[in-house]
Amino acid sequence: MEEKRNKVFGLLGKNISYSFSRGYFTKKFEALNLKTCDYKNFDIQEISKFTSILKNESFLEGMNVTIPYKEEVIPYLDILDKTAKEIGAVNTIKITKRGNLKGYNTDSVGFENSISGYLENHHKFALILGTGGASKAVAYALKKNKIKYKFVSRNPSGKKEISYQDLTEEMLHKYHIIINCTPLGTSPNVHLSPNIPYQFLSKKHLLFDLIYNPAISVFLSKGKEKGATIKNGYEMLEIQAEESWRIWNESK
Repeated sequence: MEEKRNKVFGLLGKNISYSFSRGYFTKKFEALNLKTCDYKNFDIQEISKFTSILKNESFLEGMNVTIPYKEEVIPYLDILDKTAKEIGAVNTIKITKRGNLKGYNTDSVGFENSISGYLENHHKFALILGTGGASKAVAYALKKNKIKYKFVSRNPSGKKEISYQDLTEEMLHKYHIIINCTPLGTSPNVHLSPNIPYQFLSKKHLLFDLIYNPAISVFLSKGKEKGATIKNGYEMLEIQAEESWRIWNESK
């Protein structure tokens, strides 16, 4: 009888000891009695160290990717899934049977499925705070659902980007969805929040924060005070994690 070989999965990121993924998958493996599966944190200070992980982990089957490597990892991959290519960011890597590295994006599915039940008829325009890899996945999902959006950046470039100083009362009367894709407010720096004019928020607004720790960030708390609907990123993380697991276990 052939002995089952070990299967290693993990999270690629920087300063990720806080991360959701390792705990989530460790519990999943225990619940499914998958004793040959292991999930590790691959915490590297620069993307060039990625190749040493590949050399040292002979049983590696798949990885999740988080800040700040969702875009930086792409040149190291052999092929991109169609969605990941269109988004321009990767948060899931599968090592194929041939040994190729294939990049996917499950953030877009996670965000879309998580926010869908909260969308109302007046939610036609969205502001995406931040311009990193996660914000690109959010933009992809919004576009798919015919919601027009603008990125808000400290250093805007291009017609789709505006600065925080551009956020007037008039703008917030039009843009009723605001998604925080920045790390501002996550533990341990829970006192921080994106610099938007919270005084112009109303019950028409929907605030979505990709942060999940704390459960209610200052960003969400200030929105709630104004009667806005709020949602954190925990469910999005669960959905994208399950989608990653599905991809890793596909036969091809």
